[in-house]
Amino acid sequence: MSAPVETRWGRLANFWADFRQNPVAVAALIVIVAVVLMAIFAPLVAPQDPYNQKALDLFDARLPPGEVGSGGYVHWLGTDAAGRDLFSAILYGLRTSLIIGMMAGAFALVLGATVGLIAAYHGGRIEALIMRVIDLQLSLPAILLALVLVALLGQGLPQLVAALVAAQYAYFARTTHGAASAERRKDYIEAALSTPLPARKVLFRHLLPNALPPLIVVATVQVANSIALEATLSFLGLGLPLTQPSLGSLISNGFQFLLSGRYWISIYPGIALMLTVVAINLVGDQVRHVLNPRRSR
Repeated sequence: MSAPVETRWGRLANFWADFRQNPVAVAALIVIVAVVLMAIFAPLVAPQDPYNQKALDLFDARLPPGEVGSGGYVHWLGTDAAGRDLFSAILYGLRTSLIIGMMAGAFALVLGATVGLIAAYHGGRIEALIMRVIDLQLSLPAILLALVLVALLGQGLPQLVAALVAAQYAYFARTTHGAASAERRKDYIEAALSTPLPARKVLFRHLLPNALPPLIVVATVQVANSIALEATLSFLGLGLPLTQPSLGSLISNGFQFLLSGRYWISIYPGIALMLTVVAINLVGDQVRHVLNPRRSR
């Protein structure tokens, strides 16, 4: 029983040894961990609950960074037009954006992997029909599909997640289909199909494990894309309502004040969004490099 555990830990150690060879990716991973921890512990870290209307004071509206508000604490990043402490609002916005990104990425992964496996397993006309639908969806920009779906479903967190899943599952389906199709033609799969094994066991025990490495890479990229898409939709007024915190809504709230010199209301949430998305993409790129079977060691 100890050998599989040692092998698993050995693979994890080898993965980390290869991953940390890129110091930029390690720094990006540290940024992601810090962002996640601050988002989780936002109620403890933030000096103010920015979405508690009773705690807001309009006399604190649009204070520049470093000013002391009526609450007696320093607004290190300033305040927005509603008098909310911007640092606190960013922490709560990061929490919402990360939840949306991870939920959309997870549901899109499950749906896309299932569709791709079904297409690779059945082959023939079923495979051709499924993959033509996937190809058609991939030919359209994800932001366009998300805009149409959000307009149809309405505002709200469940509706936004559903729209992002529908707009992004095709990437997982295409990746899973490519990896599973290569395995489908191998002898051990043909031998498994000749036994009375149920189809689900062939799909999830033999085909899916071989598609996991590329799926992990796609998942990291799509989580970052989901966060960026949510911010875009919220900025356009089609994502989350103003009563729910998100980085996109914070950027949108301060956009009208940019020309008046109150840059901090939009710039600081934009920097937080940029750092989060870039860090996730850098980590995903290094994971892709480490998991690439053709790379030279």
